[in-house]
Amino acid sequence: MVAIENLELGEKLLLLAPMEDVTDVSFRLIMREHGADAVYTEFISSEALIRQAAKSIKKLVTDPKERPVAIQIYGGDPEVMRDAAQISEAAGPDFIDINCGCWVKNVVGHGAGAGLLKDPDRMERMVRAVVDAVRLPVTVKTRLGWDQNTINILEIAPMLEQAGAKALTIHCRTRSQGHNGEADWTWIPKIKNVVSIPVFLNGDVKTPEDAERAFRETGCDGVMIARGAITNPFIFQQIKELREKGSYHQPTLEERIELCVRHLVHSCEIRGEQRGVFAFRKHYAGYLREVHGGGRVRSELMQVTSLERCIERLQEFKVKKETAF
Repeated sequence: MVAIENLELGEKLLLLAPMEDVTDVSFRLIMREHGADAVYTEFISSEALIRQAAKSIKKLVTDPKERPVAIQIYGGDPEVMRDAAQISEAAGPDFIDINCGCWVKNVVGHGAGAGLLKDPDRMERMVRAVVDAVRLPVTVKTRLGWDQNTINILEIAPMLEQAGAKALTIHCRTRSQGHNGEADWTWIPKIKNVVSIPVFLNGDVKTPEDAERAFRETGCDGVMIARGAITNPFIFQQIKELREKGSYHQPTLEERIELCVRHLVHSCEIRGEQRGVFAFRKHYAGYLREVHGGGRVRSELMQVTSLERCIERLQEFKVKKETAF
């Protein structure tokens, strides 16, 4: 049984990665319903939280049906992160995750995210400050190192455990890679050899077969899926089917449209119609993937601003009974 401190989650965990403008409540609920063992909020700026910025405060909202859920925070100042962690704990998540892996320039430039890989002492102080400030388990998501010449994860991982982290998620790329190149999974067994807490693998888990291979080859305690869940909203369910049955179900057009509509409606409920319809556009490609005529319908939906018309067009497409390739 894999546990984050006293939070028992199961075996061979499947985790939905935190993704900005993607992992809102509506998406997290859909993913939990379809097989994810735990989900993470969009990453939230610690500076914005302590200033009570409205957009960041909204990201703290969770639903009981999505548990277990983590709130992920990021920042470069240990004291600010401590205060942000206490605000996050008050929102009632199951655990708190610290982002030490975001590679984008405006985050790294403030000494946050993967920028902390260049200053392990400050990373350690930050994790310890957050752990000491809250009663909930604290986990950390990070990368292998700043670049190929400075991979320091084997030094950082035990340091984070000593600071109180109860699990580590490793994006198996360096900061300089961003999302480019192949994730190097060979580091996961090495990391597991130097820590006693759970280690989760992130990076290049795009298909159910990838997930099973990750468990088989690395012995990781869980896999965290990001873009693979956007391109295939059924991936968690399919991984579990593959594990249990040796094969998995390809969703029918009717199943795709039904789930797409439910997700879209909930997106609008939490964001408002206009913002909800606009924000949802990134999800059509996943729901209509490998469906004959799906690309044309997606192109049409990208121009629609009314929730009612989006639903009508999706239902019209379903009635035509166009099948997957």
